[in-house]
Amino acid sequence: MSKPAAGPRARLLEAADKLFYEEGIHTVGIDRVLQQAGVAKASLYSAFGSKDALVAEYLSARLARRTEALQGALAGIAEPRERILTIFDALAARVAEKSFRGCAFFRAAAEGEPTPRLDAVLTDARRWMHDLFRDLAKSAGAQDAERLATQLVLLYDGAIVVAQMDRDLSAPLAAREAAKALLDARHL
Repeated sequence: MSKPAAGPRARLLEAADKLFYEEGIHTVGIDRVLQQAGVAKASLYSAFGSKDALVAEYLSARLARRTEALQGALAGIAEPRERILTIFDALAARVAEKSFRGCAFFRAAAEGEPTPRLDAVLTDARRWMHDLFRDLAKSAGAQDAERLATQLVLLYDGAIVVAQMDRDLSAPLAAREAAKALLDARHL
């Protein structure tokens, strides 16, 4: 039995995800998204109201996938220190994928003036990553979990940039080594 065809909203999100991530949000005009999705302009306005809303939904879907992927990678790992290091292992797997083009959130932020809707999604993505590291640092017994979380986010973000800009697929593993050194220095 064949899979039912996705509705216009799902097709628009799928097209936006592919085109915006591969080529950039401002580079890709809405007509290209509509053509890729095989829907009329009225479907865009009916489903999202505007390109800005489509962009926000595209990034929200990316955040949901990142959250799900990291939670999946962390499932079954009980020890907080190993959970922290596993995040870098998951990043290493991600940057090794042929489709990797860097961080969709960094790229969206760099492309121009954020709208309130876009800014909210970018803030959610940043907060989620920091909170994940902070909660894991607290679980590991860190004295200053906020500071350690900031340092771990810097390593994580730096690994993404190096992997994208230098095409250095070993960057997440180097960041993992640095994270391990941070944890060792704190006796965690």
